[in-house]
Amino acid sequence: MSWKIANLCADRIFGSAARKQIIMFLADKASDDGSGIWCSKGTIQRHTELGESTVKRTISDFLKEGILIETGRRPCKNGFTVIYRIVLDRVMALESSAEPDEGTGSTVDPVQRDPGRGSRVDGVPGPRWTPNHPETIHKPPTRKRAEAAVDERVERIWAAYPKDRQRGRAASVSVIAEALAEGIDPDDLLRAVQAYATESAGFTRSKVCFSDNWFAARRWRRFLEMMAEERQARTALTADHHARLAAWVRDRSPMCKHITAPQVKALMAAGLVTDGQLRAAGLAG
Repeated sequence: MSWKIANLCADRIFGSAARKQIIMFLADKASDDGSGIWCSKGTIQRHTELGESTVKRTISDFLKEGILIETGRRPCKNGFTVIYRIVLDRVMALESSAEPDEGTGSTVDPVQRDPGRGSRVDGVPGPRWTPNHPETIHKPPTRKRAEAAVDERVERIWAAYPKDRQRGRAASVSVIAEALAEGIDPDDLLRAVQAYATESAGFTRSKVCFSDNWFAARRWRRFLEMMAEERQARTALTADHHARLAAWVRDRSPMCKHITAPQVKALMAAGLVTDGQLRAAGLAG
């Protein structure tokens, strides 16, 4: 684990909560030079609790953007695990998430041991409260930065549309921004565009839809509905699976030995089993 890499990544803007969560998990596995990260996408998915497609897409994006590079492969029971390295120069080039401290003077000793004390070279008095004082009022994110984050998500969605069918960029981007403002998840909309690109890859020009018409007609709705149905199916499948595991626990079945620690936590969180039942089945320790 490298605190150096973790602190560096924590202080940079990566464009979305999912991207930040994944890079922080990878940073936790890195050496001080960013190297030596070997963990499967399945491991990342389990620990971050993100969707499989989100993890795969994000890792692929990091590789394309040069934030990650592959440095080798490590044999494992399922074949091999890719070894990654976080490219520090690329991370340092990203926008910092820290607010600039404007209007403050320099100090001989920048550490404020007591509120409002300590001399300054330019004579500007120290702050009334230390940064972590309960009455300190932290600056909210600037409107400019919030708009930039939205713009970045809009641009990613626009860029995912097949290049040979991009038309009317201003109109398309405006509709995308409206959709996000209405509460549509940007990752879902991005996946809808990618799904359409895959579905229509072999279409002739007479059958394809140009971007301005596609976005204006909100043709992504069909793909969002399909994704919602898939999520519901996965949720139902998971519920059935957990119900079966809970029955094993209550019956003290020999099959309990196959129940993993994350599954035990999930059963407890869902209220399907009790501590007593877990202990009786040999799963509490």
